[in-house]
Amino acid sequence: RDVLLNAMCITVIRDKLKNAQNVLLHKSYPYSIPLSYCFFFSFSVYKVFENVAQKYDIMNDAMSLGIHRLWKDMLLHAMHPQPGARLLDVAGGTGDISFRFLEYVRSQRERQQRRAVRFGQTLSYQDISNSYSTIETDGPRESTAVVCDINKEMLKVGKEKAESLGITAGLSWVVGDAEELPFDDDQFDIYTIAFGIRNVTRIDQALQEALRVLKPGGRFMCLEFSKVTNPLLARLYDAYSFQIIPVLGEVIAGDWKSYQYLVESIRKFPSQEEFKSMIEDAGFYCVQYYNFTGGVVALHSGFKL
Repeated sequence: RDVLLNAMCITVIRDKLKNAQNVLLHKSYPYSIPLSYCFFFSFSVYKVFENVAQKYDIMNDAMSLGIHRLWKDMLLHAMHPQPGARLLDVAGGTGDISFRFLEYVRSQRERQQRRAVRFGQTLSYQDISNSYSTIETDGPRESTAVVCDINKEMLKVGKEKAESLGITAGLSWVVGDAEELPFDDDQFDIYTIAFGIRNVTRIDQALQEALRVLKPGGRFMCLEFSKVTNPLLARLYDAYSFQIIPVLGEVIAGDWKSYQYLVESIRKFPSQEEFKSMIEDAGFYCVQYYNFTGGVVALHSGFKL
């Protein structure tokens, strides 16, 4: 009898997951969603990324032929953060955006110091001593990056990568849900979410949370797969996505289904204009987007006023 009951429970859960994915992947998520669907869908997505965490970076390289690195570099150049900025990288998992952010602000600081030396006069020992005293009394001015992800396995992989790269200063790791961030209001200068928002159950709620934790004047930046604008490229992209990517997932990560889900979630995500409207509805201003690689990926940007 116990075996029969367990089998019945598994069947119910599987059906719930399938229904939840159908509801959420067919653009129903901006509207009213039963809480049971939210729970089961969130659990399903959690398991997907728990399964792929160890092979996540390798699969990103394989699926995008390494182009994801260029997309992330373009995000940082569009962001152009200055020394002292505080970043929240949501769904940051293995830390790619935060690592780039810290490296970028470090290079900006060094550039500013070289410029000051080139155009200024040579500082005396007393001047240098006074400058350090000023920094100490004014408080730390170092940039910081907080990687926030709901999946502990992804954060574990990210921490290991940070240690191997020798990146520790200014970097912290927090387990948190994009729909209910564990931070106070008005805390961050920049909020980024790269290739993560399409996996959020209630995107409108995640956008509201982004607005809440940003300081006035803070910037929201989202890098996500989008709609390809060229018809020929779109056909080639569809064929590659549905016929090649799941096979790569099976060969490299031993997980066909997780990568099949990822491909399907990309196709069901709103278009560039639709997502732009959602960001504006959340309360952001000056919202715009940039297409990369013919619309395979789009970078959306908005400001909290």
